[in-house]
Amino acid sequence: MRIYTKTGDKGMTSLFDNKRVSKDDIRVESYGTIDELGSWLGLVKNYVEDKEMYSIVENIQNKLFTVATNLATEDKSKVKFHIHEEDIEELEKIVDYYMGKIGNPTGFIVPGSGKKSAYLHVARTVCRRAERRITSLSGVAEVDALVIKYVNRLSDALYAMARSSEEEEVKVKYQL
Repeated sequence: MRIYTKTGDKGMTSLFDNKRVSKDDIRVESYGTIDELGSWLGLVKNYVEDKEMYSIVENIQNKLFTVATNLATEDKSKVKFHIHEEDIEELEKIVDYYMGKIGNPTGFIVPGSGKKSAYLHVARTVCRRAERRITSLSGVAEVDALVIKYVNRLSDALYAMARSSEEEEVKVKYQL
């Protein structure tokens, strides 16, 4: 099977509903950033020893395909899979669990005292960028509100997992 189609050679690509758009279209930027996030989470899994966290990360990766499908489809009648309120509630449970494990700390830390936490923090920042791209998209096109809410809550969940994975907590030392 060939994976190249040559249809994108002039800077255009097809959405899931076959509409052709520029490769730098905000819709493509939105789902492309979600794709990038999924790849970073794949890297995260290589450093997660805890089977529960590994499973959470893998479940999130799968859910990101639903997010991307919603973002990559302009004709909403062609979207087969959706984000549900239960998906968001699941992320909130993850946040509560991991922040509770470390006593619900406050204040900023320098991220990345170990590889696992560092990669989780990178994933978190990519998730925040995806949220900004999706917000931009929502200014010019209809975006399912639950998709926006899911990505927002996902960055919180990634933060909580990253924070709980720090090998040591390095507080920020502001400098003049």
